[in-house]
Amino acid sequence: MKKVVSLALFLLVLCGTCFGVVACGNDDATTTGGTPSSSVVAYPEEVVIGTMPVEDILPMWVAESDGIFEEIGINARVEVFQSAQELSVALAAGEVDFAMTDVQVATSLTTNGTPVTLEWVTLGATADQGRFGIMTSAASGYTELEDLAGVPVGVGSNTVPEYVFYKLMQAAGIPDDQIVGEEIKKLPVRYEMMTSNQVAAAALPASMLALGEATGSVLIADDTQGENISQSVMVVRSGFLETEEGVAALGAISEAWDSAVTSINSNPESYRALLIEKANLPQPVADSYPISTYPMAGKPTRDMVEPVLEWMHERGYLAVEVTYDPTEGTLLPAE
Repeated sequence: MKKVVSLALFLLVLCGTCFGVVACGNDDATTTGGTPSSSVVAYPEEVVIGTMPVEDILPMWVAESDGIFEEIGINARVEVFQSAQELSVALAAGEVDFAMTDVQVATSLTTNGTPVTLEWVTLGATADQGRFGIMTSAASGYTELEDLAGVPVGVGSNTVPEYVFYKLMQAAGIPDDQIVGEEIKKLPVRYEMMTSNQVAAAALPASMLALGEATGSVLIADDTQGENISQSVMVVRSGFLETEEGVAALGAISEAWDSAVTSINSNPESYRALLIEKANLPQPVADSYPISTYPMAGKPTRDMVEPVLEWMHERGYLAVEVTYDPTEGTLLPAE
C-alpha cells in the first residue's frame, strides 16, 4: 500500500495504571524531544504497533533495530499481521494501539465502532513514494488503459489497489460504467491469475509490480506520476489517546519515526537487508528493489483523504457520509 502494510512498541513508565496494566518507575525518563526533563514522562507499560509485512513500516523496524525506542525511553514491539482483516480485529480488541494501514481501513474501523485518528503519512506524501499500478501478462495483448475499458481487472474490494485502478482509469477518460473490477481478494492469487492469463490484468502493490517487471509481465500504468492518489497512514486508536500516557506515547513514537526516517533517507542501502527480511521481498528483486524516501510525521491533508471517502461512499462501501478533520486527524461520520 502505499500503501498497502508490522509494528511494535514497548514502554517503561511511572507508577500508574493504563488500560488495565500497571506501569513501573522510570528513572531515566525523557521528554518526547529526547532531552532530560525535570518531570518524569509516563508512558503506557507497553505500546503495540501493528502492521502487515510491507515496506511502508520500515522506519519502525529501524527504530527497533537501531535502538531508537530505547534512546527515547519507550519500549517497542512491532507486531506483524498477515492480513488487513487480522490487523483490524486486533485494533478493535484493543490489542494494538498504533497501526500502519490506509484510509479505507481506518474509515471502516471508525464507522464500525473503533474510531481511530490519522496521525501521519507513512508512504505517499508525494506521488513517487510507494507505488500501485495495473499489470498484465506479456501474452495478453493489452498495452494501454483504454484497452481495459469494459474488461474485468483483478482487484480487492475497498482497497488501495482498487481505488488506484479506478482513479487511473478515470484519468484516462474511461467512463465509470466501463471500469470493471473482478474480486480476487488474495494478492498472491491475483498475481498468479494475471501471469497465467486467467484475468486480463490486475491491480497490484509495488513489490508485485517489481516482481512482474523482472519476470516478463507488462506494467500498463502506475500512480507515481501526476496526481498523488494513494497513501498509507499511521493510525492510533482514539481510546488510546484519552489518557496523558497515551498522548505522551504518541509524541514518543512520532519522534522515533522521524529519527528513523532521517537515518533511512540519508543512507537507504544500509537498511536493504532489514527491508528484505521484514517485508519478505521476493528474491528476483531483493537486490534491486528501490528503497523509498520516507516522509517525516505529518497528518494527511484533506486533499489526500476526502477523495477516498467520496469514492467509498459512491461505491457503496460507506452507509453514511464521512468527513475528515485534517487538524485533529479525525474521521467524522454524519449523524
